[in-house]
Amino acid sequence: MDLDLTEDERDIRQWVRTFVEKEVMPLEQDVLARERRHERGLPAEELKRLQDTAREAGFFGVLTPEEHGGMGLSAVMAALVEVELGRSFVPFRFAGEADNILFHATEAQQEEYLRPTIEGTRRSCFAITEPGAGSDARAIRTKAERDGDDWVITGEKTFITGGHEADFVMVFAVTDAEAHREGRTGESVTCFLVDRERGWTSHPIDTMGEWGPAALTFDGVRVPQSAVLGEVGKGFALAMQWIGKGRYLLPARALGGCERMVEMGMEWARNRVTFGQPIAERQAIQWMVADSAVDIEALRWLVLSAAWQVDAGRDSRQAQSMAKLFGGVRANEIVDRMLQVHGGMGYTRELPLERWYRELRLLRIYEGTDEIQRRTIARNLLKGHASVRGHLG
Repeated sequence: MDLDLTEDERDIRQWVRTFVEKEVMPLEQDVLARERRHERGLPAEELKRLQDTAREAGFFGVLTPEEHGGMGLSAVMAALVEVELGRSFVPFRFAGEADNILFHATEAQQEEYLRPTIEGTRRSCFAITEPGAGSDARAIRTKAERDGDDWVITGEKTFITGGHEADFVMVFAVTDAEAHREGRTGESVTCFLVDRERGWTSHPIDTMGEWGPAALTFDGVRVPQSAVLGEVGKGFALAMQWIGKGRYLLPARALGGCERMVEMGMEWARNRVTFGQPIAERQAIQWMVADSAVDIEALRWLVLSAAWQVDAGRDSRQAQSMAKLFGGVRANEIVDRMLQVHGGMGYTRELPLERWYRELRLLRIYEGTDEIQRRTIARNLLKGHASVRGHLG
């Protein structure tokens, strides 16, 4: 069992690590200052400058297949890249990405939506969550009804990431009401590609952290048959494919943040003197550092195991749910410990700890709550679809 990285993998990771240290981290104080003024922390023009710099070095479309101009990295390498990006709270991402379900688009749809999204000239959002349909995606009520050769979409979506900035949406609507009532969601829901100019509207939702979701309203929005992504009635499978596209990447990014926070906590503890000695000499501080280090190492292997299973073509859903659950819970415990280590300074907005505190709380909610992950993990075990012995058997 080889647990080491190849030379190429080390080179890729080192490039990203250096890029984050030299290009991204120096922006942190400016980002914090803007956010304190309730402005966008990383302006679009600054994000583009960073993305262009990375693209010149060949970093474009980390997970995008090579035939579409991307790097086509393995899942393990994508996870390692996310860890490095996560070491800064600056919301940087490499250019060249597109929602995975857009690769199911027809050639005409790819020309209109997929390729411009990869190139960054168009922005998408994924809309399935509704006021009454969060973790239970089967409860969606947005409907699309036939009217001649067109479809008319009516309903509301909420907590849509990037929904206020997107110029088109992948929206999921019920197209067979009877099948939906009977619980046959595999036959009742359809995905539509809908340009904003078709008439849907959005308004931002203010949240605890810097995540900027939106509510979308569809009031009789008319689209042609050519707007259907995939097949009529087969949208739910696409939605599940999108949701499960890379759950391991969320805890991977949190892992990088946790590493950085513990490093910050140790540095602070070595230099903060109380009652004549550094607080690093206090057992209470040492235990917080030790517990955090163990949590980080455990999370690292949960993330890498899930990514390895993706690369191996195995059913990785159990592993990804475990990584997502453990990462969300432990990352929140680690940021709480490190804020405690910093005392009053940790609670201020001069340091990024309170920002990470707010941001990481979201990890336990979006793209599958802790409760949903536990439900999935337990159900797979109890029904015999997975074993507590893991993938090694």
